[in-house]
Amino acid sequence: MNRKDFVVFLRAFRKDLIENKKDWENHTLESFLEAMIGYTADVQGYYNNKNLNIDADDPTLDNFKTIMEGASVYE
Repeated sequence: MNRKDFVVFLRAFRKDLIENKKDWENHTLESFLEAMIGYTADVQGYYNNKNLNIDADDPTLDNFKTIMEGASVYE
């Protein structure tokens, strides 16, 4: 994923929040950031369980995208 792809993702991510807020666990920035902290700590387990062979410590836009998506529904 490159920077332009990430911008497209962010626009779609914001639109999804606006249109599907009921499907999101974390509606406020505070709760979203709290979930993002937890999901970031746990994301390697997600990658391992899915046999994705991805290093969560590799600071890529793809990893950040996965963390943001996870944080939207993480409790």
